[in-house]
Amino acid sequence: MDASGLPAFANGEMLKTLVGRRVRTVVQVQRREGGLLVGQSTDGHQLIIRGAMDVPVSHFMEVFGTAEGDQSISAEICTDFGNNFDAESFNGLCKFANMVKEPFL
Repeated sequence: MDASGLPAFANGEMLKTLVGRRVRTVVQVQRREGGLLVGQSTDGHQLIIRGAMDVPVSHFMEVFGTAEGDQSISAEICTDFGNNFDAESFNGLCKFANMVKEPFL
């Protein structure tokens, strides 16, 4: 199977190693600044999401997009997960998925 187009699970720390690649992450929305959304990754990093849908502050949002830099993502698809999400478990999934990639292809 060709996994080159599949998004990598990413937390804030991993984003810097995935610049230019498709990623999948979850952020907790902190605020909007113009056309940008500022959110906190599941490991506590502040991320800028370009092209994100309008999600209420404090809600968690799943983002599929392209890592533009070590703290920014250009969103393709966003999903509002509401305000009840287990960020610690998702962060563990990111670490595991990037350590053992085969089961996630």
